[in-house]
Amino acid sequence: MGALDDITKKAQDFVEENKDKINEALNSEQAEDISDKILDGVADAAKKVVPEEHHEKIDDVRGNVDGAIGTEK
Repeated sequence: MGALDDITKKAQDFVEENKDKINEALNSEQAEDISDKILDGVADAAKKVVPEEHHEKIDDVRGNVDGAIGTEK
């Protein structure tokens, strides 16, 4: 387990040292564009397999997730 502990510690240190840069990247226009494409694809796929009466709920969930990622809040 020593190697796994070392990797975990290095990852934690990296995140802590780069917290500002990571937050900046997650709240960027690029993250917004990528997340929109992914969320649109997932929502469209879900709508193909669930009855139409549930499509509005899918749109609501998509909107909530989108609000947490990127630049549009």
